[in-house]
Amino acid sequence: MQKHTVLVVDDHSILRAGVRALLSHTSDIEVIGEACNGQEAIEQARQLQPQLILLDLSLPIINGTEAIRTIKQRSPEIRIIALTVHKSEEHVRATLDAGADGYVLKDDPSDDLLAAIRNVQQGKVYLSPGVSEHVIHGYLNHNDKARSARTWNDLTPREREVLKLIAEGNKNKEIAIRLALSVKTVEKHRYNLMKKLDLHGVSALTAYAIENGLTV
Repeated sequence: MQKHTVLVVDDHSILRAGVRALLSHTSDIEVIGEACNGQEAIEQARQLQPQLILLDLSLPIINGTEAIRTIKQRSPEIRIIALTVHKSEEHVRATLDAGADGYVLKDDPSDDLLAAIRNVQQGKVYLSPGVSEHVIHGYLNHNDKARSARTWNDLTPREREVLKLIAEGNKNKEIAIRLALSVKTVEKHRYNLMKKLDLHGVSALTAYAIENGLTV
C-alpha cells in the first residue's frame, strides 16, 4: 500500500509527538519529518517534498501564514492543513488566501483531523465543523453591496457547470476532462467566475455555490 507522506510543523514538541502518535495508527499515512518554526517548515518541505503538511499558524521566525504562501509558491502540489487554536474568521480567511487546503482547530476531535487529511488528499478543501459554518456565513455576508451584484443570471451555463465542479473539489485538469474542454479554457472560465462574482479562492466560490443550491 502506498503511504501518504506527512510533515508535522508546530513549535511544541508534545503536540508534534501527539500528532505523530495519532497518525501512526493509520496504515496509509507516514510522518516523514517535523519542524518547529516557519523557516524549518519551508526548508523541510523543499527537501522532503511531503504530500501533506500539518502546520500551526503561530510559529517562530516565519509565521504559519507566510510559510504556507512560500511553500505553495514553490511546490503548489503539496497539500497544507492549518492545525491551530485560532478560530476567528480573519485567521481563516488569511490562511485560505495564503493557499491552505484545510483548516482544523486543535481542540477538534481527532476524527476531524483524519477527515481533513482524507478530504484534502482527494483534492477537496476542508474546514472543520468548528469553523466552517461561521466562515461560510462571513464570506456570504462580507460585502452586501458586492453580493447584490453577484446575480446568478450573470453566469453562463458553462460557467455554472465549472462552478459546480470547482465546489465539488475538482481541479482544472479534472474539470477539463469532465467537460471535454482544454485546461486553458477551464482556467479562463475560473477567472471569469471570480471576476464576475468578485470572489477569490476556492472556499469563496464553494460558499457561493452552496448559497445558490448548486451543491451541498
